[in-house]
Amino acid sequence: MDQGQHRQERVVLETESHRVWGLVTLARDGYRSRMSDLLNANERDFIPLTDVTVERLDGGGSEHHAFLAVSRRHIVLAVDAPE
Repeated sequence: MDQGQHRQERVVLETESHRVWGLVTLARDGYRSRMSDLLNANERDFIPLTDVTVERLDGGGSEHHAFLAVSRRHIVLAVDAPE
């Protein structure tokens, strides 16, 4: 991937049962340069994340993964993560 045309942004996604922190790759400018573009892309069923921490909302602990794909239809909240 050409890093000059892409950037990574840390985001937090929540499903009904998990909070997921990770890096999403977006276009540097223009088309698909916003997280909302990725969330609204009908041809994409999953959001790919890297350097991911998954936390259970019921307090059941957390785990780290190098890569995780989150189903768009299970996301109930998506925000930019604080640095």
